[in-house]
Amino acid sequence: MLFFLPFVLMKKILFVFLLGMIWQEGFSQYVYGNTGLLHMPTADMQRDKTFLFGASYLDVAATPAHWNYHTFNYYINITIFPWLEIGYTCTLHKAEHGSTYFPPSVWGKYCNQDRQFSGRLRIWKEGWWKEWTPQIVLGANDPSTNDILGNSDKDDYGIGGVGEMGNGHWNRYYIAGTKHFYFKNRGELGIHVAYLYNKRKDYHLNGPAVGVNFHFYLSGTNFFVKALNNLNVMAEYDSRTINCGLKYSFWKDYINAVVEMTECKHLSGGVIFKVHLK
Repeated sequence: MLFFLPFVLMKKILFVFLLGMIWQEGFSQYVYGNTGLLHMPTADMQRDKTFLFGASYLDVAATPAHWNYHTFNYYINITIFPWLEIGYTCTLHKAEHGSTYFPPSVWGKYCNQDRQFSGRLRIWKEGWWKEWTPQIVLGANDPSTNDILGNSDKDDYGIGGVGEMGNGHWNRYYIAGTKHFYFKNRGELGIHVAYLYNKRKDYHLNGPAVGVNFHFYLSGTNFFVKALNNLNVMAEYDSRTINCGLKYSFWKDYINAVVEMTECKHLSGGVIFKVHLK
């Protein structure tokens, strides 16, 4: 998949990758509220019966064009079976000045929210056939929201008939593959590729995506080693932008802080709480 990307883009991705590598045990995407890298989906799954909830600050660059201001979100997510994950995410809206829908008392304030469901289905487990075979996941975000603008001259599409300009702002469909490589006394390298599809004009995600991760397995008990083993640095091309960031795990991965630079310059971040129900 890398060879389908422009050479300059490949160099940028490799440069970001060299800045740092990450640990991946079912990363949680603070933007979508489900498993993946920062924006890019992966085929990693959370542990069976894992419950996630979190909240984030989103720079305007990390959102669809519907948001022309910085905003926040919050979400819940559960891996019902080791092969099925579902989530529910809310992203806050401000009332525009001059709005006829909201009263003047709330203009310019957060007073509403966009709601979206997400789902991920593992269709192939890593190493099922041969040791080298990757894990494969099918997924969707915001798949059931219909076109509220009534664009009769636009072709609806997808499972829920989300139009080009409707209120399915976070809509995307994807297939993702992930393969891990283990290096003794060093760590675990993950390589992820995906193909995303939608027809939205305000959040156009069509085409290949690629990302990398590395989980350090360093021996030692000193403070530096422990700190490094909890630090995760991410790099991805999500079919639209190049993003990098880091995650730090506290208290045996129950609490995770995520910081992202969309386009490697716009700062967003959030906190994710993880509980294993089994």
